[in-house]
Amino acid sequence: MTLTLAAAERLWERLRVPVEGGLTAAELRRVEQTFEFKFNPDHCSLLSAGLPVGGRWPNWREPESVRDRLDEPIDGVIFDVEENGFWFKGWGARPQGTAEAVRAARRELKRAPRLVPIYGHRFAPALPQFGLPVLSVVQTDVVVYGQDLVDYLIREFGGGTQTPDQAGPVQHVPFWSELT
Repeated sequence: MTLTLAAAERLWERLRVPVEGGLTAAELRRVEQTFEFKFNPDHCSLLSAGLPVGGRWPNWREPESVRDRLDEPIDGVIFDVEENGFWFKGWGARPQGTAEAVRAARRELKRAPRLVPIYGHRFAPALPQFGLPVLSVVQTDVVVYGQDLVDYLIREFGGGTQTPDQAGPVQHVPFWSELT
């Protein structure tokens, strides 16, 4: 389901979340150009309708404050490769040395879709599709927290009653879905 600007505005009204005016098209482009990704269409509509503020929400009007948050998913996987012996079977055979394994993992992770912070360690894939899942990502512990952005926000901030494991069908996100 497509999240329109009007539906996103209604969603912000329903949720218990403080919001400022939405990001302008120029602000969205500046963030996307700065970090070399594109918000998925639902995330773009949501941020255009209102910018959530405070707490663990990324402040997209100060993009440099978000840089580390954008790196968290990749850094977490690399930490597990380096410290916990993690190796994704889709990458083939693990190189012998840890340093070589980390270099190989970094190369492979460049092919995975970028994950963009929504709130805390909840992320949206930077892919050009509507209806993408929201993923909770801590190192290689990946959990679907909503079948899409609306589902996630209602569960987390709108008094939804389902738990994340009760989400309906979820679109596949290359690499990240394999870790769920």
